[in-house]
Amino acid sequence: MRTPEDPRPPGDLAPPGYLPISDYGIIGNLRTAALVGRNGSVDWCCFPYLESPSVFAAILDAGRGGRFSVSVADGGLGVQDYIEDTNVLVTRFQAGSGRLAVTDLMPLTGEISGRGESHAPPVILRILDCEEGTVEVAVEWSPRFDYAQARTSIEAVPGGWLATSGGEAIFLCGLEDAGIDSNGQGANLHARFMMQEGDRRVLQTRWGLEDMTCDPTRAEAALAETISVWRTWAHYEDLAQTPRWAGEWLPYVTRAELTLKLLTMADSGAIAAAPTTSLPEEIGGVRNWDYRYAWVRDASMTAQALISLGHPREAIEFLQWMERTAEAHSGARQPQVLFALHDATADLTEVELTHLEGYRESRPVRIGNAAANQLQLEIFGELISTGYELIRRGVNLGPEALRFLSAVADYACSRWTEPDQGIWEIRGPAQHFVYSKVMVWVALDRAIYLAEHHGLPGDVDRWRRTRETIRERVLAEGYDPGLGSFVQSFGSKALDAVNLRIPLVEFLPFDDERVQGTIDATLEHLTKNGLVYRYLADDGLPGGEGAFGLCTFWLVDVLALSGRVEEAREIFDGIVARANHLGLLPEEFDPDTGEFLGNFPQAFTHIGLVNSALYLAHAEGRWVPEHAPAGIPREGVR
Repeated sequence: MRTPEDPRPPGDLAPPGYLPISDYGIIGNLRTAALVGRNGSVDWCCFPYLESPSVFAAILDAGRGGRFSVSVADGGLGVQDYIEDTNVLVTRFQAGSGRLAVTDLMPLTGEISGRGESHAPPVILRILDCEEGTVEVAVEWSPRFDYAQARTSIEAVPGGWLATSGGEAIFLCGLEDAGIDSNGQGANLHARFMMQEGDRRVLQTRWGLEDMTCDPTRAEAALAETISVWRTWAHYEDLAQTPRWAGEWLPYVTRAELTLKLLTMADSGAIAAAPTTSLPEEIGGVRNWDYRYAWVRDASMTAQALISLGHPREAIEFLQWMERTAEAHSGARQPQVLFALHDATADLTEVELTHLEGYRESRPVRIGNAAANQLQLEIFGELISTGYELIRRGVNLGPEALRFLSAVADYACSRWTEPDQGIWEIRGPAQHFVYSKVMVWVALDRAIYLAEHHGLPGDVDRWRRTRETIRERVLAEGYDPGLGSFVQSFGSKALDAVNLRIPLVEFLPFDDERVQGTIDATLEHLTKNGLVYRYLADDGLPGGEGAFGLCTFWLVDVLALSGRVEEAREIFDGIVARANHLGLLPEEFDPDTGEFLGNFPQAFTHIGLVNSALYLAHAEGRWVPEHAPAGIPREGVR
């Protein structure tokens, strides 16, 4: 991971008021999460849930968004690291001969391997320790409710401070002396105090009015409990479960593992695509989307990655959540592709928040996501693949789950001939995307296998006929002999990096000349400085975007499994080196500067890191789990 002396990727600098996206770490409690900057500021947090309105949103508007900042009075950036194998973050500030450590966490207790067995109050706990000398500490607490649309009032109450707006409230304790000022958006609380070596102070902010007490002596126990919960889940206590195949990449794989878990909701089993909204894919651009929801595709891929890391319960809980969600939407014309994390019937209408300037003036800021109403055929393949990955590891899904997967296969059969918006959720006209058709083939291929070997009920003859028809059409209309590559949609000349997955899902073998041609075309036309763009075709939106992290890892995967291991290793080492000081990765990168772009941290990219480390380990002859992810040859192409 990046050293304190080299904290940022080259060129990753932001103007005053905004940190680079790479300067943030994340904490969370499996219900919500917060981004904490190297300047000690909580600049993004939604309460009580990840998809709830924000309370701190300075990352989307430095002036009006609101923050909870703790730093040394002279300002500056600290050095961040996680307590090993946890999601507990420590930021250390040096001020002359004094050093301040700020330990940030959302307290968590209980068993987190499954749904509904943990407890997490809606709290951010900040433990301040003066480790050397004397430091002057500066605190700002300026909550802004409902995405800073509501004016905030702050008043002193017994035991602390209470911020309110309408029926919403958040409580702060741990500060005896503080001042309140006001600006156009509401009240701000400021405090300064001195700490000597050995001093400790605990600040706690809690959502709601349920518990307005503060016991600083409980902080040490909460810290110890939270550390134990994370380490136990990550198999810290059981070295036999450590992913030995990760080798020198183990710290990055572990960080990816913990980050993916942070995006898994303990109360529902849903898995979020990212914890943020509207971090731009191009600075100053309009490609700013809300990712605080569960996409069937993203969540399925996350579940499959967690299976590979030895966490099948998360995948089982996700499939069960998907069953319940599908039942709630059983009367819909077509399956919804994304859902709220805690209420599957919630309205996801896309709204622009025109009062916020956006990260570094990247407007608009959006909440909700209109992609919920799109048809995306490839989700069928991801859903059935999740069940397939569990079953082939010996997990008994039960008759309800099998009936659900059978219904998914039937639905895929009935819709596959239609155009859709594809994996990239194109906002223009629907098209016959090649990858969408391939993933319907995957859905039926896996369903047939499960029917033949594991008792999945259904019309297998129909599935088999449709599977072969899809295969014939993809090979006839999805491959361009002149380009020597699969293309984005039937009849187009545009390349799309998602077609790298064709051999990974076992549609064709790696040594097929059409697969190798697609790899070479991606290297030549979609790759810049070791990073891969999704596509370069016109998608109906103005502006551009960065190179896509997951696509870069897909390139690593197919090179490794094609025997082109040195090429794969070079690209993998290159993108891993671009991780921030904590080992976290964004959705996209500026391939010229390395600057982080898009929502952060992104599940997709961390999924890619886990799988690529595993594929490379296999390609280099290391031990890998018996049931490695799809793509590693086991039974040949079916």
